[in-house]
Amino acid sequence: MWAWLGVEEPFLGSRASQLTEHQLRHDCLRIYRDVYVRRTTTVTAAVRAKAAWLYAGEDSVLTGFSAAALYGTKWIDPDERPEIVRPGHFRPAPGMVVRDYRLLPDEIAMVDGIRVTTPERAAFDLGRRLSPRRGVAVLDALCNATDVKPIDVLRLAEHHRGARGIVRLRSVLDDVDGGAESPPESHTRMVLVEAGLPRPETQINIIDGSGRVVARADMGWRRWRVLVEYDGEHHWTDRGQRAWDIDRTAILESLGWAVIRVGAQLLYDRPHELIRRVRAKLTDDRVVTGTNAERRGR
Repeated sequence: MWAWLGVEEPFLGSRASQLTEHQLRHDCLRIYRDVYVRRTTTVTAAVRAKAAWLYAGEDSVLTGFSAAALYGTKWIDPDERPEIVRPGHFRPAPGMVVRDYRLLPDEIAMVDGIRVTTPERAAFDLGRRLSPRRGVAVLDALCNATDVKPIDVLRLAEHHRGARGIVRLRSVLDDVDGGAESPPESHTRMVLVEAGLPRPETQINIIDGSGRVVARADMGWRRWRVLVEYDGEHHWTDRGQRAWDIDRTAILESLGWAVIRVGAQLLYDRPHELIRRVRAKLTDDRVVTGTNAERRGR
């Protein structure tokens, strides 16, 4: 009976003529009035966003976190409230957010047949209202998923001069780097830059003497041959992963790289120690006393 439905896709119960009322009640999960998914579906932020769009109608546009989720942005809380831009009077379902945004025609795109704001516009809206730390992490993930660059968002912002939160947005974009592959990687980079250290390059390919790529590091500085690697929980608890990490570090050190490994406790509870360790490896005086342009330059 499910052949006509996408495996994970929300649908309107009123249009599911192949399903009986009993099947809707027992085999499906209602997300909003008349909007369902199969009961076995994992309700991600993207699934919830699609359900909200069906509820709001085809003239609505997903924005903010909802648009970001449809672009494949990682690390979005599945319980994040769907965000909708919709013309005219509209009563949202509980937990749904209606944004009073003025969208230009070139700020709307189609993803899987659903109207969403472009990645640049989604970044513009999120960066204006999120806290700096969260904003950088979210926009890092959005840029990673879409290849949008901070300069693209700044160009869009030129069409919305005077919009609320523009100053915050510019500050956030100054720290965004789509190379980060997790919020802790974003936070690690921010801690180092805010301490006055040079901005690290992200996702550095390490090449051995034969020209073969032997590793890719989270971030670091080629100039000083220093790498910083954030290790999630499984790096510490999985014996196989830990053994490989030790071997990998030995390989990197044999190629002349210093490696600083970072875990959650060091990053969030003892950032001063993280800064001290990195600063100790960056022994060139120009690192500590260099200009702001050098420290924050891309």
